[in-house]
Amino acid sequence: MKNLFVGNMSFQTTESELTELFKPYGAITRVRVVMDRETGRARGFAFVEMPNDDEAAKAVAALDGKAVGGRNLKVNEARPKGDAPRTPRFGGGGGGNSGGGGGRGKDRGGFSNEDYSEAARQPREPRW
Repeated sequence: MKNLFVGNMSFQTTESELTELFKPYGAITRVRVVMDRETGRARGFAFVEMPNDDEAAKAVAALDGKAVGGRNLKVNEARPKGDAPRTPRFGGGGGGNSGGGGGRGKDRGGFSNEDYSEAARQPREPRW
């Protein structure tokens, strides 16, 4: 059983059109066009399950790059969700709490802000 990813699809491509496209290469177990939950529109990719690995390989070889609905399809073997490298959706890298130093509370041997609430503030020396 092979699960194939079909990407770069026209948003108007239907499951029945994909079924007709893949049918010449072998049996098809299931076709699922992924839809956006909020808008109900297609998201531009789908998954096609084929029970025979050889037939799936032939479909990938024949359909990868084929123009359908004005777009060149990207067809390959689907990878499990966890295998794909995660890239940030909006802009640069870096992760959540990558700020510097600090943050030593009472439980870690430091002092919390509460300890200084009664203390008088010391005047700063001029910089010149």
